[in-house]
Amino acid sequence: MQDHIKNYYGKVLKKSQDLQTDACTTSDQPTPDIQQAMALVHETVKNRYFGCGFIVPALINDCKVLDLGCGSGRDCYVLAHLVGEKGQVHGVDMTDEQIAVANEFKDYHQKQFSYDNNNVTFYQGYIEDLLSLGLMPNSFDIIVSNCVINLSPAKKRVFEQAYQLLKAGGELYFSDVYASRRVPQTLQNDSQLYGECLSGALYWQDFLSIAKNSGFTDPRLVNDRPIMIKNSEIQQKLKNIEFYSATYRLFKLPLLDDNCEDYGQAVVYKGTIPYFESCITLDKHHIFEKGKVYSVCGNTWRMLNETRFKPHFEFIGSFDKHFGPYTECGIDIPFDKAIINESTDRLGCC
Repeated sequence: MQDHIKNYYGKVLKKSQDLQTDACTTSDQPTPDIQQAMALVHETVKNRYFGCGFIVPALINDCKVLDLGCGSGRDCYVLAHLVGEKGQVHGVDMTDEQIAVANEFKDYHQKQFSYDNNNVTFYQGYIEDLLSLGLMPNSFDIIVSNCVINLSPAKKRVFEQAYQLLKAGGELYFSDVYASRRVPQTLQNDSQLYGECLSGALYWQDFLSIAKNSGFTDPRLVNDRPIMIKNSEIQQKLKNIEFYSATYRLFKLPLLDDNCEDYGQAVVYKGTIPYFESCITLDKHHIFEKGKVYSVCGNTWRMLNETRFKPHFEFIGSFDKHFGPYTECGIDIPFDKAIINESTDRLGCC
């Protein structure tokens, strides 16, 4: 299947419009800095772009970033402008033709950005075998991916190696495709469906299990949308399986709890993140307005306090006292709280 994918994205597809679904297309409205960076990217690079959603998190200036499945390098060059000349961007793709396009325009973009040195490096390789490329563990601030992990035949290894490459407090911020149920093997063997980023998609529950077992204890959903399938033949093949494009952020924070726990903590956003002065989104359920006090679970507190977001928040509380599950997340003690009268005969049990 990997050979087919290399051929599909290297020779069959020439532009985004050749895709038969909107799984690998973009509808998000970028912030002004992303728009400015996009305007500097060469048209050939942009025309060879295949992806879903913008995978550019806030606060990446001076960061070292890795792009999994970088293709022609469109997102890498956007990121290269945003991290600045002191930052670094590395891109990995298995497709010879795409990497050739990406490398062809390195000098062009260095001049466009007015950098003294090139801050982008591309590797021809597989995203499930990152360590073989000489990339150093614990060296990246951010890893991004744009609708590519679903194409990997070894998704668990992708997440495991991403975890190894991230620094403590770093994050994997990525868009991908998810299925409403497990995709049958017969459909996974369909080369067109696989190439269209559909039949290789993980069942969303399986993704959460894989992410947690790889060390990303508390996956956070940032945004999502249903995927529209334009081709009637593909619709018929898929029948009742629904597909979604979703962006997740996974933090490398070893001390995260398995569940949302209450330590009596709160945070206040200072409004100091560029382009997000009035509010900032951590995930779909945590949008922080400037100046407002928000009660948060211990995991959310750590995601803000032990990452690059720390200077932009005020923090209230600590981990000195535990109050049980954080019930605002819908979690509560599972045991019956009714008090049994001591005089009541009790049934024997083990």
